[in-house]
Amino acid sequence: MRALRSLHSITREHIGTAMLGVQLVAHPVWRHADPDEGAGAGVLLVPGFGAADAALSPTSIWLAHRGYRPAGARIGFNLGCTTELVDRIERRLEEHADVTGGPVVLIGHSRGGGLARLAAVRRPDLVRGLVMLGSPVVDPMAANANVMLAAHALTRLAAVGVPGLMDRECFNGTCHENSTRALATPLPPGVPAVSLYSRTDAVVPWRLSLDPSAECVEVKSTHIGMGLAPDVYTALQPRLAAWASGHLIAQRVGRVARG
Repeated sequence: MRALRSLHSITREHIGTAMLGVQLVAHPVWRHADPDEGAGAGVLLVPGFGAADAALSPTSIWLAHRGYRPAGARIGFNLGCTTELVDRIERRLEEHADVTGGPVVLIGHSRGGGLARLAAVRRPDLVRGLVMLGSPVVDPMAANANVMLAAHALTRLAAVGVPGLMDRECFNGTCHENSTRALATPLPPGVPAVSLYSRTDAVVPWRLSLDPSAECVEVKSTHIGMGLAPDVYTALQPRLAAWASGHLIAQRVGRVARG
């Protein structure tokens, strides 16, 4: 019975996600863009569990049309050890901050939001703002049972020598303990954060996204469709624009100082 309910919820996820994509392309939040809004601010996009950078392509396109400079995290399909993935995100943050001339906005979906938060705690000097989309940051181990089964299956593959996958340390070892402690650490005051959640999320129970260090905003979306939901972009637009204005001010101050 539980398996049947889970199948129905995943089916609803996919149908709902397809509908969101249709709604987004016709919505003003997608069609109307100010190309100067982002002021060249860098944005690093971190995909969810089992997804690659391409999964956030709509978000990247939306950002680029508004004058931001988006880039992928380049962590493959987000299946590896948490600590190693955060190390890679930190290096990408350094690279993108150097290219764009200042701290970067981090946007992460699902597990990617948790990884982005860990990177923000580690390197707040590189982060202009943090966005978490349907991310189980309160308790990553309490997500959808099928997702957790898939994650545990990866540890078994890692145990027989398959490289690049999370291992048992990610669930009950030092890696897990360090990550859990870091996720519970309050975000530094200089890192504004927003966590978007949906009560109809069939993968991450919405309460798991209520980060006490973030502004928590409810949106209408499926879990998979967070990058396609008009509600998500409507919520992000003014917040990202405010963060980008700080980037613009820093650029002007820098030009004056050099002059």
